[in-house]
Amino acid sequence: QLVESGGGLVQPGGSLTLSCAVSGVTLGTFTIGWFRQAPGKEREGVSAIDFSDGSIYYPDSVKGRFTISRDNADNTVYLQMNSLKPEDTAIYYCAASLYPEFTIVSHEFDYWGQGTQVTVSS
Repeated sequence: QLVESGGGLVQPGGSLTLSCAVSGVTLGTFTIGWFRQAPGKEREGVSAIDFSDGSIYYPDSVKGRFTISRDNADNTVYLQMNSLKPEDTAIYYCAASLYPEFTIVSHEFDYWGQGTQVTVSS
């Protein structure tokens, strides 16, 4: 089970930290990814972390602004989002993948959270 929290309304230039609490699985073999989907747009992967070797991915659209991190003791993955822009507005989902290679392809993720809304607006 994956449960996201931390979404909300923030002004442009502001920051938010999303949390993904993972239960029922051992994270050591998973890739955890953060995805977002805005109305009328396709789902986009915005970050991923491989728990087996620590590999991390960011697309150019968020590189330098978003940071993914993990707390192994609490089985929680965080997404720190800085310098937020209106185009970052979307529902953000965390997901877990057992795919044997590091991936950010959404159909290769096996378990999904319910999503949390992030709105960037003045």
